[in-house]
Amino acid sequence: MVDEKQLISKITWRLMPFLGLLYLVAYIDRQNVSFAKLQMVDALGMSEYAYGLGASLFFIGYFIFEVPSNLMLERFGASKWFARILVSWGIVTTLLAYTQNATMFYILRFLLGACEAGFFPGVLYLLTLWFPSAYRGTMVGLFMIFSAFANAVGAPLGGTLLDLDGLYNISGWQWVFLATGIPAIILGVVTLFYLSDRPAQAHFLSDEEKRWLQDRITSENAGMDKNSDSGFKALVDPRVLLMALCYVAFPLSAYGLSYWLPTIVKSFGVGNTENGFLNIIPWALVAISLYVVPAMAKNAKSKTAYIVIPAFVGAITLLLSALIPDHTLQFAFLCIAAAGIFAGQPVFWSLPSRFLKGAGAAAGLAAINSVGNLGGFVAQNVVPWIKDATGSTIAPMFFLAACLAIGGLLVFVVEQQISRREQIARETQVGAAASPKI
Repeated sequence: MVDEKQLISKITWRLMPFLGLLYLVAYIDRQNVSFAKLQMVDALGMSEYAYGLGASLFFIGYFIFEVPSNLMLERFGASKWFARILVSWGIVTTLLAYTQNATMFYILRFLLGACEAGFFPGVLYLLTLWFPSAYRGTMVGLFMIFSAFANAVGAPLGGTLLDLDGLYNISGWQWVFLATGIPAIILGVVTLFYLSDRPAQAHFLSDEEKRWLQDRITSENAGMDKNSDSGFKALVDPRVLLMALCYVAFPLSAYGLSYWLPTIVKSFGVGNTENGFLNIIPWALVAISLYVVPAMAKNAKSKTAYIVIPAFVGAITLLLSALIPDHTLQFAFLCIAAAGIFAGQPVFWSLPSRFLKGAGAAAGLAAINSVGNLGGFVAQNVVPWIKDATGSTIAPMFFLAACLAIGGLLVFVVEQQISRREQIARETQVGAAASPKI
C-alpha cells in the first residue's frame, strides 16, 4: 500500500531542491545585468535607453524559441534538454564579460534568451508528470522561491563583484558575468546524470509507487477534452491565449521592479555593497509569500482570490512608492510590492493543468510564458524611457502599478472562461453516459 504523503515527500526532496538550484542560477544569470549596468553603461558609452533595449532583447530570443524548446523537451526528455539549456546559457553569460560595444551586447542578450528559452515552462511541464494536480501549485511556489533566493543572493553578490573592479585587470562588471556564467555550465553536466525524465524511469521509486503515481495522474487527466494533449490545438486555445495576455502584467511588473530596484536604491545615495545587501530584504519577503500564498490556496475551492489580492496589493504599494517622497517608506513599499507581484504566480500556473496535458501542456505552458515574458521586453524599454523623460528614478512605478492592476482584473476573466469550458465538458460527458447504447 502506497503512502501518498510519504511518496510526494520523497519526490519533492529528490526534485525540487535540484530544480530550484537550476532556477537560482538561471535567475542570477538573467538578472546579473542589472548590477553590471551600474558600471557597464559608462564603460561602453551606452545611454540608459540603449542599455534597456539591449537588456530587453533577452525576451525576444526567449519568445521566439520558447514553444519549440518545450516541444523538444517533450521529445528528448528533461535531462538531455535541460543540460543543453544550462550549458548554452552559461557560455553566453560568460561571453557577456567580453562585450566590446552596444551591438555585441544586443546580440549576446538575444542569444541568452534563445538559449534559456524553455527552462521555466519546461519545469512546469515536468511537474505535471511527477505530481498530482493538488500538489502542483505548492510545488511551483517552492520552485519560484529560488527566484527570490536568486535575487537575494544575486544582489549582494553583484555589489561585491562590482567592487572587485581592477582585480587582475578585469573590470567589476566583467567579474559579474564571469562569476555567474561558469556555474551554469557545470550544473548542465550534472543535470544529464541526476535528473530522471519521467517517474517510470526513476530509480528512487519502487514499482508500486510508479504504478500508483501513473494511475493517479491518468485518472485526473481522463476528464479533459480530446484536444487537451494536442500541441497545435493548445496554441490556438482561447484559454491559453487569454492566460498569455493576462500573464504579461506579471513579468512586466516583476522585471520592471527587479531590474530597476538597484538603480532606485543607488539614487538614495548608498554604495554598491550596501545597495546589494539592502536588495536582500524585498526578496526575503517574496520567498515567504511564495510559500504562504500557495499553501493557503491549496485546498481552496476557488483560487482566484489568491492570485488577484496579491496583485492588487502589489499595484497599490507600487503606486504609494511613487507618491510618497520619503526614501525609507519608498523602499518599504517596494519590498511589499515585490511580494505582491510574485505571491500569486504559483497559483496562476496551476490553472493550465485543469485543461492541458501531454504535448498540449508542453506547448500551452510555453506559449503562456513566452507571450507573458514579452512584458519583460516592454519593461526594459519603457522603464528607462520614463526615467529619461521625467528625470525621476521612481516615476516608472506608476506604469508598473497600472499594468499589474489590469493583470489582476484579467484573472477574473481567465477563471470564468476555464470554469465555463469545464462545465461544458462535464455536461457533455454526462450526456454521453446517459445516451442509450446500441
